[in-house]
Amino acid sequence: MKALCPRDSLLSAFQLASTAISTTREPVKPILRNFKAIADNGRFTLMATDLELGIRLDVMGLTIQDPGEAMLPYQKLHNILREAREETLSIEADANGCIVRGEDMEFDLLSEDPAPFPDLPTFNEDKYHEISADTLREMIRRTAFATAGEEGRYAMTGVLWELDGDTVKLVATDGKRLALAEGKGKAHGGHSTKGQTPIVPTKAMTLLERNLASDGQVVRVCLRPNEVLFRTELAVIYSRLVEGRFPDYRQVFPKKQGVKIPLPVGGFHAKVRQAAITADEDSKKVTFRFANDQLTLLAQGARSGKSNVRMPITYDGKTVDINFNPAYLVDMLKILPEDGELILDLVDGTTPALFHSGPSYSYLVMPLT
Repeated sequence: MKALCPRDSLLSAFQLASTAISTTREPVKPILRNFKAIADNGRFTLMATDLELGIRLDVMGLTIQDPGEAMLPYQKLHNILREAREETLSIEADANGCIVRGEDMEFDLLSEDPAPFPDLPTFNEDKYHEISADTLREMIRRTAFATAGEEGRYAMTGVLWELDGDTVKLVATDGKRLALAEGKGKAHGGHSTKGQTPIVPTKAMTLLERNLASDGQVVRVCLRPNEVLFRTELAVIYSRLVEGRFPDYRQVFPKKQGVKIPLPVGGFHAKVRQAAITADEDSKKVTFRFANDQLTLLAQGARSGKSNVRMPITYDGKTVDINFNPAYLVDMLKILPEDGELILDLVDGTTPALFHSGPSYSYLVMPLT
């Protein structure tokens, strides 16, 4: 295999696809630490997988001089692409090695036989959903941050997908807060997740979001019993689903009707960050006091002092004190438009608080005791 490669294009592709490279110290196969490259019919494709997540990524702008397949040593070649100053590099690779040439440099790298590299699926599905890239990217941004980390409940370490007709819902929770985003899609071949709870790992969601740079493209999504396939403009992304049953998120929404309080996103965000400065590092608690058309945010740390931050609001109900971890609110506020408005559905100081940003986004936060 031999190709002339625009350095910037190949570097961007390396950085984009590297999420699927195996990062464990002892992968099942050492070959998974590197990319497989296929040059054929004028197309240059990078493949990477850790056996749970995989990607086929087409790289644009390359000139294929000799078609073929080869393994590309990811870390060394990534460093070369990052440090080189030439606009175009020549890459020649086979089962024995990989030679990278520029105007005033040449690297002879060790490589390996691409034959043992596991095959990755292509997208040839009859049943799938289509979603616009800009809609899907925004839905991922508004939910994936709320998933549990590796130390959390396993079924919460991903995003629940609900696809039915033209309705697309993504739901994420770590047990202390929950994010729900809704958008429009188009079903083909009767594709639906009714009766299922498919959970896509957070790592796969991150890789998918990074592949949604162009607003004009349409993304195809096919959810199978144990895996998911995404087809973007330049990539096919494969991932195994998270095992386990996602919590019945509808049960945690408040049953009582609360008072609705409008809050400006930018102003509220600033006040929460200000009050959090003195929040105790152990309790991570800020008290939100709603009373007489004013919101007062109170925090106290054993070694940091006190904060008392106020902002005017529209509220004439009874005084309500409710405690939050400010980080959970900041996580949500920083992904919303600063000039937007939130509606807080507040019941009392012990019931989960529900924030709405328009009709398609809800964010629920559990209060602290």
